[in-house]
Amino acid sequence: MSASNEKRTFQDLGSFGQTDPKTAREAQQRKAEKRSNLLYGTIAVVFVLVAVVSLIWNSNILARTLPAVTIGDETYTAAEVDFYYHNVYQSFLSNYSYYTSYLGLNTSESLRSQTIDETAAAMLDGAEAGSTWHDYFLNQAIQQMTTIQAVLEDAEAQGFVYPEGVEAQYQDSVASLEQAATASALSPTEYLRSSLGSSVMTEEIYNAQVLRMLQYTAYVNNYTNNLTYTDEALEAAYAEDSKLYDLVSYECVTVSGTAESTTDEEGNTVSPTEEESAAAKEAAESTANELLAAYRAGGDLETLAEGHDKATYSSGTNGTYLDDEVTNWLFDEARVSGDSAVINNGASNYYVLVFRDRYREEYNTIDVRHILIPLGESTLSSTDEGYEDEQAQLKADAKAQAEELLEQWKAGEATEESFAALAMEHSSDSSKYTGGLYTEVYHDQMVTTFNDWCFDPARQSGDTGVVESDYGAHVMYFVGEDLPRWASQVAYDLKTEDFNAWISDLSASYGAVSHNFAMKFVG
Repeated sequence: MSASNEKRTFQDLGSFGQTDPKTAREAQQRKAEKRSNLLYGTIAVVFVLVAVVSLIWNSNILARTLPAVTIGDETYTAAEVDFYYHNVYQSFLSNYSYYTSYLGLNTSESLRSQTIDETAAAMLDGAEAGSTWHDYFLNQAIQQMTTIQAVLEDAEAQGFVYPEGVEAQYQDSVASLEQAATASALSPTEYLRSSLGSSVMTEEIYNAQVLRMLQYTAYVNNYTNNLTYTDEALEAAYAEDSKLYDLVSYECVTVSGTAESTTDEEGNTVSPTEEESAAAKEAAESTANELLAAYRAGGDLETLAEGHDKATYSSGTNGTYLDDEVTNWLFDEARVSGDSAVINNGASNYYVLVFRDRYREEYNTIDVRHILIPLGESTLSSTDEGYEDEQAQLKADAKAQAEELLEQWKAGEATEESFAALAMEHSSDSSKYTGGLYTEVYHDQMVTTFNDWCFDPARQSGDTGVVESDYGAHVMYFVGEDLPRWASQVAYDLKTEDFNAWISDLSASYGAVSHNFAMKFVG
C-alpha cells in the first residue's frame, strides 16, 4: 500500500470515529506520571490500527462495500460493477477474437495503459480515439447496468411474474460454479477471481448479478415476443429496402489480379513491385473480359474457367446483399435473368458475373420443441480399437432413453405443456429453460436430421418423434408453422428497432450517472 493510500485510509477511518494516533500521543505527553505505560499502549494501538487497515485493504472489503457508481436511486459497489465490466470484456473477446490485434488491443497488457486508436474508434460504437480500453469497457458495463436496472424496475412496476425457467437456470448456474470450483480445488470465490481476473469478485455478488441478468432476459423476451405486426406493416417494411431480405442465384468466376511474390537467392520473400502489381491486375481484367466474351458466345462458364490458373468458378442460389461492387450489381433493380458483366471489386480481383434470379423466401418457418439426450462419455479415442462400436452403443443408449421419455409423455397428459415440463426436467439443451422451444426455425438452421424432420411436408401440429444427430437423440414435438422466412427477418428488424426505442425511453429518466470513490477498484 502506498503512503498516500495509507494516509487516505487513516483519514477515512477517522471520519468513522477511529482515534488518530497523533492525537493519542499528544494526550500521553500531557500525562507525565503515566508516560511510560501510555507510550507502550499507544504503540500497540498504532500497530492494531495499521493491521486493521491492511486487513481491510487486502481483503477488498472497501471494494465490496463502498459505492462505486450510482444509477438513478441505486448504488453499486466496485465488485458489482466488476461483474459487468468482465462480462462485457469477455463478450468483446468472444465477438472480436480474430480482430483484437487489428483493433490495437493487447489482451496480455493492462487495459488502463492502452489507448484506442482511430481504427478501433471507427469500428466500435461508444469508442473514442485517445481514451483507454479500460474506460471503454467501463462505459459499456455501466450502460449494460443502466439497461438492466431500467428493465427490472419496469418488470416490477408491471407486476411481471418470472417464468419457472429463470429459477431453474439460476440454480443450474450456481451448481455449475460450485462444480467448476471443486474441480479446480478452489472455493467458488477463488475460482471466480482466477477465471475472471477480478480481485474483488465474490460468490454471492456473482450469483446475485447472474440472477439479475436472467430476470432481465426473461422480461425482455416476454416484451419482444409480444410485439406483433400486421401483414401490411411487414410488406411496407420489406418494400423500404427489399434487397436486405432478398436472395439471388448467380454464377461467378473470380479472376485473381494479385501479383505473386518471389524469392531471392538467399531465400527471402520479395514483394512484387508496383509495376508488377499493375501488370497482374491488367492481365486479370483482360482474362475476365475474354471469359465474358466466350460465355456470351455460347460457352459454359465453369468449363471456361478451368482453362485459367487464376480463375475460380463458383455458383450460388442464396446470395445475400453485402453492399459491395459485386452484390450491388447483382441486386440492381434493373437486373433480368441472363444478364452478365465483368465487375472489379476496387482492388485487384475481377469477377465475371451471370445473374439468374432474385427472390424472397416464401416458405413458412416453424416452431418446435425438443428434448436433447446427449451421448454418454466415450472411454476410447477415435484411434482406439473398438471406438466405432462404442459410439454405436452410446447412440443406441441415447435413442433408447429418448424413446422411453416419449412413451412417458404419451402415457401422461400428452399435451404441449406437459412436453415443455418434461423438457425442463430432462433436456441437456439450453432451450430447456423455455420448455425446449425454438421459434421461427428456418431451413438449414439446425442439423440435417433435425431440419429434415421439422420440414417434412407431411408434418402436422402435435406430431412427435425421435431423431438422432451427432449430439445425441432428440425427442421432437412439432408446434406448428410460423411466419414466412422473409417476414420473420423483417419482423426481427422491426422488433429490434422497437426494442431499442423502449430501452432508450426506460433508461432516459436516469440522467447522469455518478462515479464514486470505489470505482478505482474496478477492472
